[in-house]
Amino acid sequence: MSKIIITVDLGHFKAYRVTSDPLGRPIIELIESYDSIEGHGKLSEKLSDTAGRFTGGGGEGEVAKGYGEPHHLELEIRKKLVKMIAMDINALIKKEDCKSWYLAAGKKINKEIVNKLEPEVKAGLEKNIPGDLTNVRKSEILSHFT
Repeated sequence: MSKIIITVDLGHFKAYRVTSDPLGRPIIELIESYDSIEGHGKLSEKLSDTAGRFTGGGGEGEVAKGYGEPHHLELEIRKKLVKMIAMDINALIKKEDCKSWYLAAGKKINKEIVNKLEPEVKAGLEKNIPGDLTNVRKSEILSHFT
């Protein structure tokens, strides 16, 4: 019987299948991996440099042009990414027909992801680590869950 290990943060998603060879040694196989462009970089790098800038100081003959500010935009992007991650986990666990799986997600998003999982998927979550293990080598990933 195989288990699935999922490691995520807002910018990375990695899923591994853990099976055993005939001698009982674990075999770890990367089955899904993607990077989210929205999860990388600063908000200021993603927005236009001109529309939100004030071009004049408002002095005589100058007009201050403000087109609004991105209120709560970072929070909305984060919510969207967390929802996407939970949907991807739901789909993967169902597709793999996995009854037992592990999760490692960054401390800031771990609880939010788990809360958005479907009940039958959440029921199979055997171990949950609130930490970012997306950069851990494949050969070392299992040691964090045993």
